Amino acid sequence: MEKFLTNLADLNDKVNSFAWGWFAIIMLLGTGLICTVITKCFQISHFSHWWKNTIGSMLRKDTHKKKDKGSVSQFQALCTALAATIGTGNIAGVAAAICVGGPGAVFWMWIAAFLGMMTNYSENILGIYYRRKNKDGEWSGGPMYYLTDGLGKYKGFKHIGKVLAIVFACFAILASFGIGNMGQINKITLNIESAFFNGVTAPSFLGTSVVNWVIGAVLMLIGGFIIIGGLQRIASFAERIVPFMAIFYVIGALIIMFVHISSIGAMFGSIFKFAFGAKALAGGIAGEALKIAIKNGCKRGIFSNEAGLGSSVMVHSNSNVTEPVKQGMWGIFEVFADTMIVCTMTAVVVLSSGLIDLTTGVPVEGVNDATLVATAFGNVFGKPGEWFIAVAVLLFAFTTVMGWSHYGSKAVEYLFGTRGAKVYRVIFVVMIISGAVMTSSLAWDMSDTFNGLMMIPNLVGVLALTPLVIKITKNYVERNIKGKDVKPMLSAIPEVQEEMEKNM
Repeated sequence: MEKFLTNLADLNDKVNSFAWGWFAIIMLLGTGLICTVITKCFQISHFSHWWKNTIGSMLRKDTHKKKDKGSVSQFQALCTALAATIGTGNIAGVAAAICVGGPGAVFWMWIAAFLGMMTNYSENILGIYYRRKNKDGEWSGGPMYYLTDGLGKYKGFKHIGKVLAIVFACFAILASFGIGNMGQINKITLNIESAFFNGVTAPSFLGTSVVNWVIGAVLMLIGGFIIIGGLQRIASFAERIVPFMAIFYVIGALIIMFVHISSIGAMFGSIFKFAFGAKALAGGIAGEALKIAIKNGCKRGIFSNEAGLGSSVMVHSNSNVTEPVKQGMWGIFEVFADTMIVCTMTAVVVLSSGLIDLTTGVPVEGVNDATLVATAFGNVFGKPGEWFIAVAVLLFAFTTVMGWSHYGSKAVEYLFGTRGAKVYRVIFVVMIISGAVMTSSLAWDMSDTFNGLMMIPNLVGVLALTPLVIKITKNYVERNIKGKDVKPMLSAIPEVQEEMEKNM
């Protein structure tokens, strides 16, 4: 058995190096660049428009209003997507990128996010355009549908589109149990133990501390109450938790930034200095340092905001919106909020803490990337600072579990129908306790691989359907920005198109 696990781990390492290697990074950045070019740099050229129609629309009733039981409000869709994307990657992931890739990794994290905005925009447009109602009257959309009905409509690609859709759904389900469930719960458990039970000797059960079992049981009960209730309950939970957890974390980070205000200039200087291969990282040559900075910054940025993976499309497709481009704009804001705001705040905390040598770009001796952010908060706020990060990780990771439960259920629904999705939710809830008592990192490592493999079929679909993204974007701009009288492009399905036109 031990030999089998070792061989499995070796195989996973090889696949992971492909799934999250240079091929993946080039494919993701390339797709983002193409989507940016074909939309004429929409994230900049129409900045005021998408800003006004996302966060600027918060006071409008239609942003929060649910039109039927099968949809969620635009804001709820955003919060549920952010619930899944704002996770441990925003804290430990950013710290790890800086420790390995130096301060320059932050710059490449920004580049990945800037391009990822338009990848997410394009995914959401396609998700809304190809969505349909399931037997329960709930919207269903995502890469599975635009691969089947979009890519599959090209001559000779019918079967290829279907196969890629099935492959995506399978990888999404596998990733949901690992990176979307057990991996997150395991991080929560370890952080709670470290912050509140450090030095406490507790009895064990089946070789695992009772503390782990109790934490797992509590999280399973809370998670079960929310997840079994379906998307409406998940969205309601996300709407109430996500904005506040993000705001409080940003406020804490800003306080640390102002405490270390004298080092801000040097901090941003180090980001740009090491972004382009300055000799650093324990004396590494400039070229190698540049590769490390690019790879770690891009990977962590992508890992955090999930732009290009096709995951968040599955909840954005449940929005009550009628215009595909409007939900596309929420996709732009999602990446902006996740990476440009939350991840940047983590980078500020790490780089202004004194725990990273800004002249060499390497961590000071004894620094552990897993506890770096907690240490930085502890240096300013004392023990309560470490407790704050433990609670932040709890909320960030737990909301990720809620979001991924929906992603997995939609993937199962595509393969096995709505009944299969209900069975999946029960299994997903039961697996929560497994994450709390998990001791091997293999499950986490394998789910990380599946998470990366999701992007390949998704990006094939996005790239193949870029002509459609151009048409839908042009149609929207002509009608809503230039004021032309043009028939709207709202859905690939005639009856849905007709329904959406009536709701406009």
